[in-house]
Amino acid sequence: MEDAGVKRIRQALRAARYYYENNFDQSKIAKEMGLSRPTVSRLLQYAKDNGYVQIKIVDPFADASTLEKAFEKKYSLNKVIVTYAPSSDYQSIIQNIGKSGAEYLESIVKDGDSIGVTWGRTMSEVAKNLSPKDNSQEHVKVVQLKGGVTHSETNNFAQEVISDFATAFHTTAESLPLPVIFDNSETSRLVLKDKQTQYIMNEGKSTNIALFTVGDVRDDAMLFNLGYLSDKEIKMLQRDAVGDISSRFINSKGEIANEDLNQRTIGIDLNELKKKEYSILIAGGDQKVDSIKGALEGNYANVLITDENTARQLLKD
Repeated sequence: MEDAGVKRIRQALRAARYYYENNFDQSKIAKEMGLSRPTVSRLLQYAKDNGYVQIKIVDPFADASTLEKAFEKKYSLNKVIVTYAPSSDYQSIIQNIGKSGAEYLESIVKDGDSIGVTWGRTMSEVAKNLSPKDNSQEHVKVVQLKGGVTHSETNNFAQEVISDFATAFHTTAESLPLPVIFDNSETSRLVLKDKQTQYIMNEGKSTNIALFTVGDVRDDAMLFNLGYLSDKEIKMLQRDAVGDISSRFINSKGEIANEDLNQRTIGIDLNELKKKEYSILIAGGDQKVDSIKGALEGNYANVLITDENTARQLLKD
């Protein structure tokens, strides 16, 4: 005859399998086993109490918190936000980090702040997720940090981004109505002598909040498809650079990868990003890992917003 203790264990295991593996409710289990519902409830509790059933809760937000702390320590960042990554699809990633970027910006902006913005797909997602502000945040400035004019059919989202930011903060934005990269450094120098250009560049320099992303150096990189660069220059950058910040190309150490090209670029000097109260890097995706790392090595950001998968890759080294 089976021992009463063994019988109870077998009943508890049978009830647990019905409940957790077959998704039976307690009433159905009671009917299957010829027991009362309270008895089934006690058997399920007995199974948990004795370790026959172990429930593990995977909390992506808790995991993200661990990654955030590791990033803050490794790169001496003031704030890190790691978003949950439901998939590795790039569009899905930038939609999620774009939303997080918009929410973070809304949480820090105060009266009299000046926000500098760049452009690109990720910045477009940030802009689309901004909610129009009420009058509690007055006199907020929005400034474009780099030129955005292009004759390419590829959309760089420059106009959409600056317009959406201006609408959200009830202001008129200061735009840089120029190409971001000129054919030669002499033309760039002449343009920078223009008083209106100098005014907007100084406005960008004086912003206390800067939002930017990074580009990569793959063949399909946006900056390679806007008509600014020759095939020879693209090949050179693919050899020497890991990506760009505000269209200024950097190497793995965060240093300018090509000084001649840098002199032809119209936009904020990267060293100015280090002086901002909030220098917010928003980027994610497998193709951006090297460029994000380069930006962090160069200490250009004090806030990072990225996705969980990218964060894990960045922390491997």
